[in-house]
Amino acid sequence: ISYTLLRRFPDVIATNDRALGIRADDPETNAARDLAYLDWKADTRPLHRAIDEIRAKNPQAIKNIADLWFICALAERDAASAKMALTELGDATFGDNQTQLTAAFGRGLLARMMKDEAKARAAFAAIRPEQEKIVRAQPEFGPALCTLALIDAGLGRKEEALRESRRAVELVPLERDALNGVDMIHYSGIVAAWVGEKDLALQNLAKAAQLPGFLSYGRLKLLPWYDPLRNDPRFEKIVASLAPKD
Repeated sequence: ISYTLLRRFPDVIATNDRALGIRADDPETNAARDLAYLDWKADTRPLHRAIDEIRAKNPQAIKNIADLWFICALAERDAASAKMALTELGDATFGDNQTQLTAAFGRGLLARMMKDEAKARAAFAAIRPEQEKIVRAQPEFGPALCTLALIDAGLGRKEEALRESRRAVELVPLERDALNGVDMIHYSGIVAAWVGEKDLALQNLAKAAQLPGFLSYGRLKLLPWYDPLRNDPRFEKIVASLAPKD
């Protein structure tokens, strides 16, 4: 995973190829290998093919890669596939490091992508009480507060969302936890984008793009998280900074 965080995607592919040389039919390794093309070159085709093959030949294994299927479907703006992926995800989660999001959150994100504001708000409203309980039980756990901030941003609760995301960043300083710390910065950028604070969003995303983490060229270019920032030259500059050099 360190190669992924360092955005050394040819090394990610080579490492997984070596693993596949030992166990060629491992679905998770195949999907992880092909996710690298999405991250590296914004190319969803290898991952899409891998998922189709797993669904055809080893359907019981699809649950193990439902999170990657969901990412692929979002990147391709394929709502039908995204819904199926969330069904397969079940009680599992998707996300980065300790910031893990439920299928119910995914339905809110999908509704946002489809510009169905009422459905998105209903999805986020349904999961907010439980997330608030988690935060009350673990007030010093930044990733939980970060998730609440995303939910509040989806609900248009601007001040709460900004306050929560700012506090999440404070709770997980980079010096103490580089992996989760950069996630807090990244997601705080998304929160800011969702509530219309473009300058803050771009500032945080630019910082996250300069640090090791899951933020990648392909995700910035394709995923709906960042839709409020599209066509802003400053955002496109951040995307270009992560573009493949070869």
